[in-house]
Amino acid sequence: MQPVLEIYAPDGFDLWPVAEIKSFGFLPLSGELSPAEVGTAVMRIASCNDIDPDGDRPPRPAAALDSFLHGLLTFDNLYAAGGLRVTDKSTGVTFLPGCCDGLEDWRDWHQFVDDGSLLGFGHDPVSPIAERFGDTVRLTINAERSDSPVIELCVTELRHLLTGAERDLSDFLTLATDWSSRHLPGHCTSVTAALARVLDLPAPAITPDP
Repeated sequence: MQPVLEIYAPDGFDLWPVAEIKSFGFLPLSGELSPAEVGTAVMRIASCNDIDPDGDRPPRPAAALDSFLHGLLTFDNLYAAGGLRVTDKSTGVTFLPGCCDGLEDWRDWHQFVDDGSLLGFGHDPVSPIAERFGDTVRLTINAERSDSPVIELCVTELRHLLTGAERDLSDFLTLATDWSSRHLPGHCTSVTAALARVLDLPAPAITPDP
């Protein structure tokens, strides 16, 4: 199980260094990312929230960097395209985040484990779902197909996988905090706090922005 971001190619992006990654792939988040990959992840999370202000939100700043980060730093409810990816290495079957999934909702998996209610991640034409039958969890790759591949595992194993996924997210946040201090020194505290919110993790203790 890996926390992943859905990525598009960052053509023309020049606010900070990013990695060359294929569009519509998934970037696993962990403490093993290179600085350019961290930059790509921060770029993607910021772009998911790069929406023109409305309502009570302050107007978009004129400066390019401040404008791009505006949604990330001002939205109450942040979004990050992606989720948790599960791969059965014995069969090669992979359970991917669906169109209605977001990395900010990854803790829904814990509620699923506890109460056993069906967990859906998308809709037609591809509808990944997670179901619990007693001590067995079944992950269906596409519930729209009667012959869809599935992954089955025990509840105890899923809890273990979730612990690992949370560790990967925490390690990524640590990397992103250090990255922000180097590449976004004037926004480090606010960007780190926003990333912690979207990942539903405690924000690391850092020196406030000047």
